[in-house]
Amino acid sequence: MNNITQLAFWKHLVTPNNYSYSKIPDLSGKIAIVTGANSGLGYATTVALAAQGAHVFLACRNKQRAEDAIERAKVEIKETYPSTTAVGNMEFLELDLNDMRKARESARLFSEKGLPLHILINNSGIMATPFELSADGIETQFAVNHMGHFVFTLGLLDRLKESQPSRIVVLSSMVHEMVPRGGIAFDKLNDPNAMSTMTRYGQSKLANLLFARALAHRLDNEKVYVNIAHPGYVDSNLANRTGESYGGFVGKLSTITPKVFGMKPKEGALTQLYLATSPEIEDQDVRGRYFIPIAKEIQPSSYGRDVELQEKLWTFSENLVKEKIGA
Repeated sequence: MNNITQLAFWKHLVTPNNYSYSKIPDLSGKIAIVTGANSGLGYATTVALAAQGAHVFLACRNKQRAEDAIERAKVEIKETYPSTTAVGNMEFLELDLNDMRKARESARLFSEKGLPLHILINNSGIMATPFELSADGIETQFAVNHMGHFVFTLGLLDRLKESQPSRIVVLSSMVHEMVPRGGIAFDKLNDPNAMSTMTRYGQSKLANLLFARALAHRLDNEKVYVNIAHPGYVDSNLANRTGESYGGFVGKLSTITPKVFGMKPKEGALTQLYLATSPEIEDQDVRGRYFIPIAKEIQPSSYGRDVELQEKLWTFSENLVKEKIGA
């Protein structure tokens, strides 16, 4: 793995994939939460985990969509894995990442179930949305992609520690390199004119990466393995509001081009499934590292490796939580 780490990004296009569905181990007895699990990458991840016996909570805003996804998943598992006899349970867990108070409440409600938690996959996200403010008055891409997951993850941390060995997978993006000067414009988060919507997205994805690395450092003495995945260019509904930001032509392109050039969600989900399930993560003590498709490690950007910046973000995020919803 270490020799792959130093390769330039383009070389990964010609190196063999490092994970497949056949390598996912039996997950009977494991409990997982997948955010944004009703569609795209989250849905594909849910199907794969449940097919191997994991009890999966679909952490989503909309109960009906989650329950529809569960019914689709049951059918898909039966058709795709006909020999599977121990399909894991799938349940809805209400989660609104646009509201930190609701994110905290979601973590509390799960913890009150008294169940262990072995796998947390922070999959949900939004991209290139028009400038808006969250329920807490925070620019929405930063709020949903970073702050909501920050609150939700920390609210589940005791359960993850109690259940170790456990995994936390944080989705970032190669777009974490497309950020304002300094990496994160802390003093301009809510300035609608400070940066483009894609730069705001890149900033939120850098925040995901920095948060994961800071958390991995804090869990260095625990068997809680935190790592970061860039899923690749995937045919999903992530960019479904791009047209509102850039106009109808770009909106149409953002819908068409992933279908032509993008990976299907089932393929794109393999990198996060690797980090969530592969025995290599524990055997090789993989922590705070960044992977691209499929399950290939590379170094993040210089901002992504900046320890001072990750600690600044952590303190900023803690203070923002205290300011908006209390300690």
